[in-house]
Amino acid sequence: MSSSKGKDIAEGSSRSGGGGNATDQQNPPPLSRYESQKRRDWNTFGQYLRNQRPPVALSQCNANHVLDFLRYLDQFGKTKVHLQGCVFFGQPEPPGPCTCPLKQAWGSLDALIGRLRAAYEENGGLPETNPFASGAIRVYLREVRDSQAKARGIPYKKKKKKRNPMKASDDQSSSFPMQ
Repeated sequence: MSSSKGKDIAEGSSRSGGGGNATDQQNPPPLSRYESQKRRDWNTFGQYLRNQRPPVALSQCNANHVLDFLRYLDQFGKTKVHLQGCVFFGQPEPPGPCTCPLKQAWGSLDALIGRLRAAYEENGGLPETNPFASGAIRVYLREVRDSQAKARGIPYKKKKKKRNPMKASDDQSSSFPMQ
């Protein structure tokens, strides 16, 4: 009987069997992609702090530890960032290979900081002491964004919010007399 109950739950059956609530509490719904990535990022950052010599307690973590973590992650990056002396510096699509380093892309770092900032507070940290929300982190991310844009020859432009075209057409249509 328990096997059919499991089948009903897996198939989304609305048939209720006694004690269904206990099963639901034991098996929480699967995490969203964002939530699982946030948990993975949080665990990675915690491991990074524990591997420091001497280990750093989360309560002692500050913006400098976060900046060191971001720089550490560069070694795993996949984005070619041309150096100022490189012949391909400033070219969006270089015609050949070069020895410039691979780094983490700005967008990846920005998203990572957003997830870690949320995870810090979800794990008991106070917003006032959140090292991921530090001004130094914002400055670092801005510098990474600007340097990567220059290296690729593509200026970063902040996306402008789109105006709601429906609202504009609603305003115009209301000025016409109804027939």
